[in-house]
Amino acid sequence: MMDNNTLLSVKQRFGIIGNSPLLNRALEVALRVAPTDLTVLVTGESGVGKEFFPQVIHAFSARKHNKYVAVNCGAIPEGTIDSELFGHEKGAFTGAIESRKGYFEEADGGTIFLDEVGELPLATQVRLLRVLQTGEFIRVGSAKVQKTNVRVVAATNSNLMKAIADGRFREDLYYRLNTVPITVPALRERPEDIHLLFRRFAADVAVQYKMPAIALNEEARAMLENYYWRGNIRQLKNVAEQISAIEESRDITPQVLAKYLVDESSAASPSVTQSAKAEEMNSERELLYKILFDMRSDINDLKRMMADLHSGYSSYRTAAPAPAETKEVVALLPHATPTPVVEEYAESEIVDEVPREMTKADMQREQIVKALRRNGGSRRAAAAELFMSERTLYRKIKDLNIEE
Repeated sequence: MMDNNTLLSVKQRFGIIGNSPLLNRALEVALRVAPTDLTVLVTGESGVGKEFFPQVIHAFSARKHNKYVAVNCGAIPEGTIDSELFGHEKGAFTGAIESRKGYFEEADGGTIFLDEVGELPLATQVRLLRVLQTGEFIRVGSAKVQKTNVRVVAATNSNLMKAIADGRFREDLYYRLNTVPITVPALRERPEDIHLLFRRFAADVAVQYKMPAIALNEEARAMLENYYWRGNIRQLKNVAEQISAIEESRDITPQVLAKYLVDESSAASPSVTQSAKAEEMNSERELLYKILFDMRSDINDLKRMMADLHSGYSSYRTAAPAPAETKEVVALLPHATPTPVVEEYAESEIVDEVPREMTKADMQREQIVKALRRNGGSRRAAAAELFMSERTLYRKIKDLNIEE
């Protein structure tokens, strides 16, 4: 068994939280295989944190001073995946105005992480198998064989054995990738870590948005630890952010917590793959909470402005009494009531300037456009800021007709 101090050092370096024996075992395997060049396949449900393990493997390998390239295979369109991975020659296809290196060429001497490897098309799987077997690849549009010295770490939340049975994944590639398997435990399998993670997420939200951190009482903590957590760490983070944004009280009871936990009756058994609909709902929910956080500060600013306006109108009315002519007219009409002209005018102006009600699509479009602008058009950086995958952001850009 590996020294506890070593594991603690690795967790602190990579921001990994938890002391579960299953988590510690997965980290031990990663550290032991790191000095070798063996191919590693990291498996686990969506949202368990598989992306940390290839980083640990690279950092503790002899390749640590060379490039580490992470590729989300599910985010790259099928028509361009070969070009992205293996490069292309000038004129290989429409738009190929110059030759370009692929990720395997860029990562020569280093490590390449293939996330969502189960999403690769069959034709690309053949090319990948050749690289793993011989270290050789051919650029798209070229006949020249090139060599690369790359350590491959792959990850998937798919059941690859089922994909093999369905003819969607090559069996020979599976055994090449699965030289050393690392299984990352689901959150429900490490209940002792759930409250630690929740406190960390709540503290992060509190610091980011300058608010007091929420805290669970004992009963709420027990409820949290006994929940199924179908969405794993991603879902837990989502819940912590929801409660932080919506609840006024910072002391969370089981009654409050229950409002944010989905009914478990529909999650009776573990599911390795998460549906596209669930991913879509999670990303939309996270985006809406970010909008809510931003709107909080805007509302506070608006309140201050209205208070200043009200103060200004009050001082104006005190300093400027009604002209004598007005008083005389009112005196001649005993049943008439003085009309506050200033208030009527101000109210009509406010009503006229209220914009049309924004739909959910409008709010999402605005946040995505802002994120793209802040990150210089980089989809990867914008997706990270919006708490969604790059593939989901690409789909939303198309669905919402956003011009980049």
